[in-house]
Amino acid sequence: MEQKVILIIIGMSLVTYLPRMLPMVLLSKVKLPPLFLKWLQFIPVAVLSALLAPAILAPQDELSIGLDNNAFIASIPCFFVAIRTKNLFLTIVVGILAMFLLQNL
Repeated sequence: MEQKVILIIIGMSLVTYLPRMLPMVLLSKVKLPPLFLKWLQFIPVAVLSALLAPAILAPQDELSIGLDNNAFIASIPCFFVAIRTKNLFLTIVVGILAMFLLQNL
């Protein structure tokens, strides 16, 4: 293998690994405030919401919250199952079944 390719692979590995490792190393001895730790718990929910909202509310790049939007209709039972059970697997199964029923009935 060319030396250039090996250097590129090593560089890409460092760029991928360092941003993950440095905060753990630098903050491992620092006591973070409880409010900050509480705030960090909401990041996964915020990211998931940011990814799902456009796909559910605007599937064809236009706001659609009517009965013709299968993703929106399927998200309603998913929302209630997620709130009630807090079970990600069950929520996904309900979403898959809802989309299947909406597309095939």
